[in-house]
Amino acid sequence: MSLDTTDKRILSALQKSGRMSNAALSEEVNLSPSACHRRVQRLEADGYIRDYVALLDARKIGVPSTVFVEITLRGQADDVLDAFEKSVARIPDVLECHLMAGSADYLLKVVAEGTEDFARIHRQYLARLPGVAQMQSSFALRTVFKTTALPV
Repeated sequence: MSLDTTDKRILSALQKSGRMSNAALSEEVNLSPSACHRRVQRLEADGYIRDYVALLDARKIGVPSTVFVEITLRGQADDVLDAFEKSVARIPDVLECHLMAGSADYLLKVVAEGTEDFARIHRQYLARLPGVAQMQSSFALRTVFKTTALPV
């Protein structure tokens, strides 16, 4: 299924405010409430809308530090990659893990209370990941721009 202009407007509006009522959404995208509801259900069924979530404030939750960790593995065999990916997925402080092209094999986004907490995460989890040859961590000093909205 391809997206038409109305579908894109619906997706854009829901990315800004996922708790928007169907009545408010239908008004914003200029559709009747029933037509809007059917479209949202179709977008959900077709997998364009994957989930609805609450975005939390990291500072208020107590994990204001973001650390990006570049990881290089000892090898690229499927079993090495699979073992690493399964292990890293179990670390609660890792928000994202990306297989990369370039000098590092993986890039992790990790949240922590601060440097001491990151040292604990490093000792308890990261240093024990299978197949790791090299690891380089970079602390974000400030988040300049952040969004979860995809361009539609």
